[in-house]
Amino acid sequence: MKPSHIEHIGIAVKSLDEAIPFYEKVFGLACYAVEEVAEQKVKTAFFKVGQTKIELLESTDPEGPVGKFIEKKGEGVHHIAFAVNDLAQKLTAVQEAGVRVIDKTPRKGAEGLNIGFLHPKSTFGVLTELCEDPSK
Repeated sequence: MKPSHIEHIGIAVKSLDEAIPFYEKVFGLACYAVEEVAEQKVKTAFFKVGQTKIELLESTDPEGPVGKFIEKKGEGVHHIAFAVNDLAQKLTAVQEAGVRVIDKTPRKGAEGLNIGFLHPKSTFGVLTELCEDPSK
């Protein structure tokens, strides 16, 4: 597998209302999208830095993955996402190579991307997301 680029870095925050102005004022970035992903119990906000995006993640449910993350570890880097082609094949290949996955098959994520997560126990403690833009 060879990702084309870092698609985004996910950062768990308690409040988008507090975090968005920080990224806008301190870094001069523009929040270009806010979206709720009900299936993942999260509300997201996106900023672009070159080809890479910053995705802020606010939990919509304390029992959701981001809510549990913040409760256990506090706010901070939640995951790194790599852009790939043929996501289904990549998920199969990593499983065949012995990598533990959270998603055995692609599912829908924010911004219309197909996504699949690799378990941090197989990726040196880093929750890793693979993303594919189905329009490309």
